[in-house]
Amino acid sequence: MTQFRTVSDIRIFAGGADRLDGHIDGLCPNKRICMVTDKGVRKLGLLDGAISALTEAGYAVMVFDDVVADPPEHIVVQGALAAKEFDAGLIIGFGGGSPMDTAKVMAHLIGCDQPIEELYGVGLAKGPSLPLLLIPTTAGTGSEVTNVAILTTGATEKKGIVADALYADRVLLDANLTMGLPKMISAATGIDAMVHAIEAYTSLPQKNPLSDSLALSALSKLKGALERVCKDGNDVEARTDMLIGSMLAGQAFSNAPCAAVHALAYPLGGFFHVPHGLSNALVLNEVMKYNLPKAETYYGEIADYLRLGTQGANLLDEMARLKDATHVPQTLAEVNIKPDAIPMMAEDAMTKDRLLMNNPRVMTYDAVTKIYENIAK
Repeated sequence: MTQFRTVSDIRIFAGGADRLDGHIDGLCPNKRICMVTDKGVRKLGLLDGAISALTEAGYAVMVFDDVVADPPEHIVVQGALAAKEFDAGLIIGFGGGSPMDTAKVMAHLIGCDQPIEELYGVGLAKGPSLPLLLIPTTAGTGSEVTNVAILTTGATEKKGIVADALYADRVLLDANLTMGLPKMISAATGIDAMVHAIEAYTSLPQKNPLSDSLALSALSKLKGALERVCKDGNDVEARTDMLIGSMLAGQAFSNAPCAAVHALAYPLGGFFHVPHGLSNALVLNEVMKYNLPKAETYYGEIADYLRLGTQGANLLDEMARLKDATHVPQTLAEVNIKPDAIPMMAEDAMTKDRLLMNNPRVMTYDAVTKIYENIAK
């Protein structure tokens, strides 16, 4: 049996955030809204138009902007308590993956009585959630349409909450919010979205035709737009294509989960705070090389769809070309990770069973170590 789930209401509108009052119909009867973001997004003024539109329409708005990259569990709990005290009737996640993941879990914690430590794993978050609207400001994570949230527990460990209760009620894609993104963030997050699509297409236990179709469409959009936005950050059509591609990839991997690229990327973020998209970009090609003997058919199908050729190696070559063309860092040394950290990262990566079980080739500790060594410098 194939089962596919996604967000039921997705709106694509450049400039939509500045008219946000027109996009929350039916979601917030008490007219009290908590917006979840980070200080960087707020400092850029990206929320200003949305807040003005909401307050002018008679909504009371509180902003929780304490979110940081790789959001720690305690900050999510803090945000949920603050929003509950405010009597928020709607949670809006506004930003990249970290604010959106934080908003998902906050909405669930407010809507039900489950303690956060009971949510980690697959299908363990149960019960109602507060209405949730997600608005991405980067084109990469796809978090707006997934049922996944990744939090940091303890000092460095990352844990995932995967449950249908985390799906948003509505999504707004506004390309204007991504116009000011620096080239490096645009490149890394764009490659991150391509990773999501590639891993969904090769996610063997839950690979399905709907996710396959979305993954291929996502890669087509992203491949066509990535270099364009890196050359001209104000290309609104390319920015829109990036958002759509990221969303399609998110829908794909939410139903055919990610695998070893993400498992090996997590230690880079958990121990060294390398941004998630860049972490994925760093390990992508070496993981694909390792997978090639078992994933040749799938990589070849993707390459054929993208008119790159019919061999799996054609796809690997294209991803390497894109990384070169967009100038993303490609070694651990470039993100200040020394070779002596490799054993620690490899041990941590091997604990990511939720991801490794989806990989087309069984991943071993020795293989993980070799992959890190190959990108060390």
